[in-house]
Amino acid sequence: MRKLVVSTFVSLDGIMQAPGGPEEDLTGDFALGGWMFAYADDSMDISTAGFDGKDRELLLGRRTYQIFEAFWPYQPADDPIAKTLNVAKKHVASRTLTQLHWNNSTLLHGDTVPAILALKQQAGPDLQVIGSGNLIQTLQAADLIDEYNVWTFPVVLGLGKRLFGEAAKPSALRLVHSGVSNSGAVMSTYVPDGAIRPGSFAGTEPSEKELARRENMARGRW
Repeated sequence: MRKLVVSTFVSLDGIMQAPGGPEEDLTGDFALGGWMFAYADDSMDISTAGFDGKDRELLLGRRTYQIFEAFWPYQPADDPIAKTLNVAKKHVASRTLTQLHWNNSTLLHGDTVPAILALKQQAGPDLQVIGSGNLIQTLQAADLIDEYNVWTFPVVLGLGKRLFGEAAKPSALRLVHSGVSNSGAVMSTYVPDGAIRPGSFAGTEPSEKELARRENMARGRW
């Protein structure tokens, strides 16, 4: 079964709406579009995290598909991101679209979760989700995501569409890679790690390591 990889930009308070430009997504009168622009730099390897869709098939929600469809086909032919996105096979999850005009794009038919599960079971390259917040939430609730690439930028936006909301399924993740860009964005890769494992420090004798950690915290040495 091929992997399903999610890649997204988020603010420090978990908002992923319209990172790339002021007109990208005005839903809810969102006025801070383009919030990640000032932090983009050459230290960010977008290809490794799947943001350019290289060697993968794209899986997109309706709004992200329409944003991409209106932009990437009209970029210069030598733009490396445009080149990979334009040639990639694209699967679009939408109950309202009836026609797709971006080349190599197909609509998923029927219920989203069974359709995507069937896609995962087909032979081919890994499936790559970019943006597509509503779709990510559906996939997370159905345990269909195999890898998360979450790039967290040093901004607080307050209001906007969040990566995970109150309906998110409680689950544990394991950090498998992290890095920091020159501009201060934290670039993290996570994989699912089963259920939440609650515990309590009450009534247990702290280990020497835990005692040292608490002492460092008290002295301001995090």
